[in-house]
Amino acid sequence: MPLSLGIALASGAPIIAGLIGAVVGGIVTGLLAGTPLQVSGPAAGLTVVVAGLVQQFGWEMMCLITACAGGVQLLMGWLKVAHGARIIAPAVVHGMLAGIGISIALAQIHVVLGGSPQSSPLLNLVGIPKQIGLANTQAAILGFLTIATLIGWKKLKSPSLKAIPGPLVAVVVGTMMALWMKMDVKRVDLPETFALTKLAPPVDWGPFVIAVLTVATIASIESLLCAVATDKLHNGARSDLDKELRAQGSGNLVSGLLGGLPITGVIVRSSANILAGGASRWSAIFHGIWILLFVIFASRVIESIPLAVLAGLLVHVGINLVNLHHIKELRKHNEIPIYWATVLGVTCVNLLAGVGIGLVLSVFFLLRRLSNTRVLLEQREKKSHVKIGGTLTFASVPKLNAVLSKIPAGHNVDIDLAVDFLDHSAFEAIHNWRENHQKTGGHVEIDETYEEWYTAAKAGTPRQSKSLPGSAKAKA
Repeated sequence: MPLSLGIALASGAPIIAGLIGAVVGGIVTGLLAGTPLQVSGPAAGLTVVVAGLVQQFGWEMMCLITACAGGVQLLMGWLKVAHGARIIAPAVVHGMLAGIGISIALAQIHVVLGGSPQSSPLLNLVGIPKQIGLANTQAAILGFLTIATLIGWKKLKSPSLKAIPGPLVAVVVGTMMALWMKMDVKRVDLPETFALTKLAPPVDWGPFVIAVLTVATIASIESLLCAVATDKLHNGARSDLDKELRAQGSGNLVSGLLGGLPITGVIVRSSANILAGGASRWSAIFHGIWILLFVIFASRVIESIPLAVLAGLLVHVGINLVNLHHIKELRKHNEIPIYWATVLGVTCVNLLAGVGIGLVLSVFFLLRRLSNTRVLLEQREKKSHVKIGGTLTFASVPKLNAVLSKIPAGHNVDIDLAVDFLDHSAFEAIHNWRENHQKTGGHVEIDETYEEWYTAAKAGTPRQSKSLPGSAKAKA
């Protein structure tokens, strides 16, 4: 509940929207889930996007965007495209989350200090010194107390105490401090009555469609990645990703129609569920039911929570999205440039630009690795000897042609082809050069060391993929 309230605050949405999203994510998505132990609700990963769309379209239109994004997710689930999320480079995903985390922390530190966030992460960063000079002391005390409580709670070694969620403890401590000291700070304000948000058709369809596709894409990716991560935390039934995507779509459709925030699968909620002993989808469903009952019968308790406490919670959540373990792993695989490019794109431009930059850079690195083929030219007894190793694809053709062009016309050539894959472009490059060279009087002998790629392609039966380990071709 505290996380849902805080995300609504950071998104510029009505506070009640976070609770609606949490209830729908628990009950609706939980009933239909393809990942039984995953718990869905408002997620920090969509906060920056939703905040921007609320400013651009207004809250009523944001609800329609959420509902339509749910419809798109349902369609994607029926088309069985969920497994496509696995192809996105981890560096891009982790960079996106880190960029979102930094953006959230920079915005909410202003609320911790008693002010209001600016429209962009850069403006929030530049405005921090001024905000410190205008700080509300009481709000700052509550915000930093919340952060300190969260940090301290993570360091506890008692299993029984750690079973209690840190955010719940931090919000209770901050709220009790505010009540005990009778602090005059802004607090949560829930509506006295609940009414469905009025949805009107968009005036400008172009930006609206882009917004729908943006929310649907990001919510789907985050949910599917969370489902994959959740599977690693338990030994129960594995995820049906297409079914999970349909469940997320149903949840967003209902949440948007009821006036709630967009929802995704959330690893923080899901891991807490598993650690607490959750064994079936009913733990997620009851999580939604308990929140609904709490809102109905204990709304005064919620309204006693200071906004600075929720902001402190979000600053901590944002900072933790910058995961040092992931950075170390990416460094081992030489993917740090992709990570930081995505982070800078998200924080300095916007989320879509950051993800786009990360994807383009990951493709560039892929092409560079594919072109990292070993091509060596040696002269032996009036013969040119060429050694080619690695993966030979279109990306390697310029390097291959550069080496082959150094061989004088009429020379006899031996080519040792020791590749684990040969695509059509690379085959054409070798074959065409061989035919042209032999017209000059030279003889070209191609010896395939491991497996026959060139010979098969020349015979008109090109191989389509690498041999599996232990297969007959691999052993041959």
